[in-house]
Amino acid sequence: MSKTDQAANAALDTGVHTDPAALDELAEAARQERTEIGPDGGVLGYRPRRTLRLGVELRRQVRRRRTQLVLGFVVLLPFILVLSFQIGRSSPNRRSGGFVDLATASAPNFVILALFVAGGFLLPTIVALFFGDTIASEASWSSLKYLLAIPVPRHRVLRQKAIASGLLSLLALVVLPLVSLVVGLLWYGTGDAISPTGDAIPFGKSLVAIAMATGYIVLQLAWVAGLGLLLSVLTDAPLGAVGGTVLVAILSQILDQITTLGTLRDYLPTHYSYAWMDLIASDIDWTNMAAGALSAVAYGTVFSLLAARRFATKDITS
Repeated sequence: MSKTDQAANAALDTGVHTDPAALDELAEAARQERTEIGPDGGVLGYRPRRTLRLGVELRRQVRRRRTQLVLGFVVLLPFILVLSFQIGRSSPNRRSGGFVDLATASAPNFVILALFVAGGFLLPTIVALFFGDTIASEASWSSLKYLLAIPVPRHRVLRQKAIASGLLSLLALVVLPLVSLVVGLLWYGTGDAISPTGDAIPFGKSLVAIAMATGYIVLQLAWVAGLGLLLSVLTDAPLGAVGGTVLVAILSQILDQITTLGTLRDYLPTHYSYAWMDLIASDIDWTNMAAGALSAVAYGTVFSLLAARRFATKDITS
């Protein structure tokens, strides 16, 4: 028994300090002593920044089978494309046609093809998988309430998991062009990047263009990340959050093909998905890329703010 508890019991036994206010003060002092509450009202030794550290969350996510499968498939995709061209017929000297026809002309063209075929469905799905699984997976495992009871502040839970998902998404989006470039160099060698319009970009400048294209794709998929995070907060089913995000991306792409919508298509989040292709030209037009980056950031910011607001007030039952 602590000294404060002994003082309180003595006061009760002897009748000394029978004033209720004095007894309340002794009881409060005893409670603080037992729970080690500091002068600021917090438990002594508790540091919110020490909870759910980013390194711990990243290692936990990397060990998951779905992360390993996603990264493994991203690495494998360039080899699948090379095998497809080896089985089929292609002309490495072709100087015209679409990106598929020009894929074997050089390593830069092969990287462009990999980004082109993956940009419509695969890359948005990867981002949706990482972000849609953030909060919903913890809720489905019934571990979210225990995580918050540690206690980890809600805003920190959402932020740390979003950062981990963002880093894993970035890793996947960067690995694809890097592996494609290595594979392209081995099979097709260095050479100019040839655009469907016939423009030829020197190998050095084409590498810069590919780096900028990758950066644009990462930025353009910010809306997918924000929407996946929002749906992950709204539901306790990871498959529902991931699937809902992918369905919205597919619906946006379908609507973007309806030309009768006119300028309304400019407001679709996927309208500028392939604006990075303007980089493969002698005279670069930055208009579409600027509009695409602004649109993606705006959508991503709104979705993320809604997710943070909803999670801050959500009743956690699982």
